[in-house]
Amino acid sequence: MRLYIAEKPSLGRAIADVLPKPLKKAEGFITAANGDCVSWCIGHLLEQAEPDAYDDKYKSWRIEDLPIVPEKWQLKPKPKTRSQLTVLRKLVKQANELVNAGDPDREGQLLVDEVISHLGVKGDKLAKVQRLLVSDLNPSAVKRALGQLRSNREFVPLSTSALARSRADWLYGMNMTRAYTIQGKKVGYQGVLSVGRVQTPILGLIVRRDEEIANFQPKPFYEVLAHLSDVNESEPNFSAKWQPSKACEPYMDEDGRVLAKGLAHNVAGRITGQQAKITKLECKTKKQNPPLLYSLSSLQIDAAKRFGLSAKAVLDTCQSLYEKHKLITYPRSDSRHLPKEQLALAPAVTQAICANAPQLTQGIDSPDLSLVSKAWNDSKVDAHHAIVPTEKKANLASLTRDEANLYQHIARQYLAQFYPAYVYDETQVEIAIQGGRFTTKAKVDKSLGWKQLFPASSSAVKNGAKDDAASGDGEELAKLPKLTRGQVLFCHQGEVVEKVTQPPKHFTDATLLSAMTGISRYVSDAEIKKTLKETDGLGTEATRAGIIELLFKRGFVVRSGKAIIATEVGKGLVHSLPESATLPDMTALWEQSLDAISQKQLRYDSFMQPLVNQVSHLVSQAAAHIPTALQGVKAPAKKSWGKGAKTARKGRKSYSKSGASNAKAASKTSTTKKPASKRATAKKATVKN
Repeated sequence: MRLYIAEKPSLGRAIADVLPKPLKKAEGFITAANGDCVSWCIGHLLEQAEPDAYDDKYKSWRIEDLPIVPEKWQLKPKPKTRSQLTVLRKLVKQANELVNAGDPDREGQLLVDEVISHLGVKGDKLAKVQRLLVSDLNPSAVKRALGQLRSNREFVPLSTSALARSRADWLYGMNMTRAYTIQGKKVGYQGVLSVGRVQTPILGLIVRRDEEIANFQPKPFYEVLAHLSDVNESEPNFSAKWQPSKACEPYMDEDGRVLAKGLAHNVAGRITGQQAKITKLECKTKKQNPPLLYSLSSLQIDAAKRFGLSAKAVLDTCQSLYEKHKLITYPRSDSRHLPKEQLALAPAVTQAICANAPQLTQGIDSPDLSLVSKAWNDSKVDAHHAIVPTEKKANLASLTRDEANLYQHIARQYLAQFYPAYVYDETQVEIAIQGGRFTTKAKVDKSLGWKQLFPASSSAVKNGAKDDAASGDGEELAKLPKLTRGQVLFCHQGEVVEKVTQPPKHFTDATLLSAMTGISRYVSDAEIKKTLKETDGLGTEATRAGIIELLFKRGFVVRSGKAIIATEVGKGLVHSLPESATLPDMTALWEQSLDAISQKQLRYDSFMQPLVNQVSHLVSQAAAHIPTALQGVKAPAKKSWGKGAKTARKGRKSYSKSGASNAKAASKTSTTKKPASKRATAKKATVKN
């Protein structure tokens, strides 16, 4: 008997639906006519044991007991899903062939692997376990996936990486949260101070941005415009901006802005009524290829800008489109590419899109399926691919507004792959006036290509991702008359434009997600910045929304409109911690190491041992430091910990998918009977089910 172990019931049912009929449904599993069986987990069935499982003394929170580092890690069945683990135990024993059908990501791999290991599967049976990767729950897609089973051994590095992540979260969150909660009490702070490997550096970004804004001192600066025309015309018909020379640097700031008002007025007066000459004129035809397809983060960033949706709202909506409506592929993806084999599905997918959302292509050219964009790249796809529409046809009127908006957004990005490049002419002009250099540039569309799909005023092309093909033009470009190199012009007037420097903007969901996916911009150490890849990031596609939400639940940040602002508790915590714990440098390198483990470039022990040493050092720092920044700060109300939270005396049990270990580590006070973390690997169950 072949046993498929899915991550959750919805995936299990989708697999069973394409197996030989009739199906026989039982409690916790489904049997096909050929004897094969499908069962499932319900998120993580196992969780990291709490500290007191290792030693009874950890029931009390004492600084002298830290750091807590298990010699042999223990997993315990989750009480609420113990019955399903019992079902799987019986089925695994009966089966002669097992298939890991976890979600196609790092956590999905670990979730089923840990159950197989816990149930004692060994030897040949373990070696023959296969891997099923399902990214589309429609029957035709599941059938295709069943025909492409791979050896589960190929994914051992992915599972090891997830295991290292979960244990790192447990070690760091457990020990740091206990240490700072204990120390916080010494200055009268009566709440739990949750510290996380990812959440705390993100909080640090927000606190530092808020303080930069609060301390910002605006200063005026000046630009000079030359209003020009041909010498034979009486009115100016275009303008050019002054580019200060090196001699002006003493009067400029580090960003090249002129701060001396007198200098600007002197230039404006000197060029008014004077002849000018075009010294350089370049006209180039340029192309922009279609933007890449969506990963979860790039979709969350774009949807936050376009629809004002939070990261969690986007994830939840996508999960509904995937599981309930089966209109999109697996959403928790960090890939923006598709395997070339999926080109065969393009006719059916585009037909479904045009049937579901005909307005997307109304009045424009039809997609050309003979085109193959750079989104089709086998080398950039492994366990999962970009988020794209499925072949399913549906009435979008049955969807919620957010579901319909996101479906169309994903569909538009897919259709763009079958349109030619956007082509335009860009003209750059340099003009000499009285020894000064002035520049302007203009753009003329030649062929809209994929941009036909995007309204002119749409922010859709500005998807906030690193791929600049969809980033728009960035600035307004002038409309120029016909010009030639060497042409003599007349400057009707020199105009001084006074501007004021602006403070940075508060983080929003979009900009915070952008920071998390491109964290090297916020890394302070120059050497570390060099080592980080372009694909660096804090957290994973599946956890970033939860990390942001966790900061709100903890009472560390609040919303003001779209802005995310740190509370007094959040500020106090950041100022109480050592700087290394609040900067992204360390965590970004950890993320890089975890990725290296998944790529077989780093061993588990080579990651964990330095981490243990680092945690020990940080705990020692905490023990020697009194967090005076929290003196007089009132702990957030209990409701900020989330629905169903209990008092600290009884133990807080609220946690989210991302940072579950950190949240649970923060869920008990020193007077509780069951302190600290439930586990890092609980991430999936709480949000997905």
